[in-house]
Amino acid sequence: MLKPQFREFPFETQVFEKYSRVEQAILTAVAESYLQGVSTRRVKKVMTALGVEGISASSVSRITKELDEKVSEFLSKPIEHEIPYLLIDATYFKVRDGLHYENKALFVVAGVRDDGYREILGTRLADSEASMFWEDLFEDLKERGLRGVKLIVSDGHKGIQKAVRESFIGSSWQMCHVHLMRQALKKVPKKKQKEVAEKIKEALVDRQKYNDLIRELDKMGYKGAADTLESFQYDVMNYIQFPKDHWRRIRTTNIMERTNKEVKRRSKVVGAFPNQDSPIQPSPNTEIMNSMSSTSNLFFGFLFMLLSPP
Repeated sequence: MLKPQFREFPFETQVFEKYSRVEQAILTAVAESYLQGVSTRRVKKVMTALGVEGISASSVSRITKELDEKVSEFLSKPIEHEIPYLLIDATYFKVRDGLHYENKALFVVAGVRDDGYREILGTRLADSEASMFWEDLFEDLKERGLRGVKLIVSDGHKGIQKAVRESFIGSSWQMCHVHLMRQALKKVPKKKQKEVAEKIKEALVDRQKYNDLIRELDKMGYKGAADTLESFQYDVMNYIQFPKDHWRRIRTTNIMERTNKEVKRRSKVVGAFPNQDSPIQPSPNTEIMNSMSSTSNLFFGFLFMLLSPP
């Protein structure tokens, strides 16, 4: 279609929306760049170099809609294999609630199969510490096909423990060794932490050594650390009942550390997230970031791109 050429005045048609002919590949690249941790400012520079000075609201809406569909598909896909081991870990973000910001936990649930293959099963932003939150999440996983769970590994969150007892009858709960050690060492003088840490590592493979260490720490004057170990004495060695070649993967949630670090790295471009139920209002130069900054889009978008299997 021919268009009139005026040097002094830009020409805009009402027939086609501005930038409606931009290749879909560019729009997809914008979304993926942002989720990969590229700042909005840098994305804008790249777009300018490609000759795209802006993107219409409908184009941004199209990007986010496609992302939402992928995320929804990822979080609702059937769980096809038996999952004997569940691992639960959290990473924390600032989320806007009205005029103030508060820390919220994004919990990620991973499954480890008998063959050692790990897959992300679900994720949810915690808005409550009650066991009902976890029971609802576990029920959702069951409806998608979760079965054969024998061991659940997490930190000492009481809500998780209660939900595990009620949702997975016959399964065991395992206190993550790393979280246990962190919790105990907080109650030990810094100059003694290395020594005590070594003692705890040695004790975590033998119940008698573990009980002896509780008494030893109490005598050393570290009652708080002794109490911590004692409170989890029945839940720190449940991994031993499973094949020895599985122990390294199921006594801690460490295999999820890389996931959490990567999500943190990519989310730095956001700083603090808007309210989890609605995107922040658009402004002239940040329409891409704002339209893609709803909690559902970004939290789960990061996870989708990072964790979905090839």
